[in-house]
Amino acid sequence: MEDRHARHRRSVPDRHRRPDDGFRLPTSAAFDRVVADAVAGLPAGLRRYLDGVRVATADVPPSVGHGDEVLLSRYERTSTRTGWRRSRPDERVVFFRRPLEARAHDRHDLAELIRHALVDELAERFDLDDDRLDELGWP
Repeated sequence: MEDRHARHRRSVPDRHRRPDDGFRLPTSAAFDRVVADAVAGLPAGLRRYLDGVRVATADVPPSVGHGDEVLLSRYERTSTRTGWRRSRPDERVVFFRRPLEARAHDRHDLAELIRHALVDELAERFDLDDDRLDELGWP
């Protein structure tokens, strides 16, 4: 059957079909679970660096203005002043869902990308070189 504007009906989209541009999880809650599992799968030596650091997720990164560079994650540190007391640092690692999903082929690949992004952020923040990462149990 045609509609009166002569547009052809499209087939019903299959929600379970893998998109051409990567692997997509159905909800942001599912992405949060993959992030939590990836963080829990880090070696104990590296998880120690996450003490006091929150892990957060966002759909898309802010534009960084460096050409075509797209952030997968970002380490953020801000200070919050609590009245007359000195300021307390608030640290977090933010993972950006859409760029990570666009690079993944399946759920396992997505978890690996998240782990690598997290280790890159920790290595940059705490100035960890490859030898130190090896000592901490990173393959």
